[in-house]
Amino acid sequence: MTFPSFLLGLIFSTLYGALFHLWRGGDGKTLLFYLLLAWAGFFIAQFLAAWLGWTLFPIGTLEFGLATLGALIFLFAGDWLARIE
Repeated sequence: MTFPSFLLGLIFSTLYGALFHLWRGGDGKTLLFYLLLAWAGFFIAQFLAAWLGWTLFPIGTLEFGLATLGALIFLFAGDWLARIE
């Protein structure tokens, strides 16, 4: 993964976390939580897809489609787990 691909991934994953926070609401702690989930999901899925050789909407060396799916899975699962009492 090149540095420009990393920056593009960081921008998109931050956007996903911020939009999820805008949709679900919360305070500053939940914003940070959603950002961490989006970053982790995006880059774990990116590296897993690159390692396994899977592609879905690649942008250069960035496996954009699968990384986006990873971020969304992490966001929804993390939000669901955080709301369990």
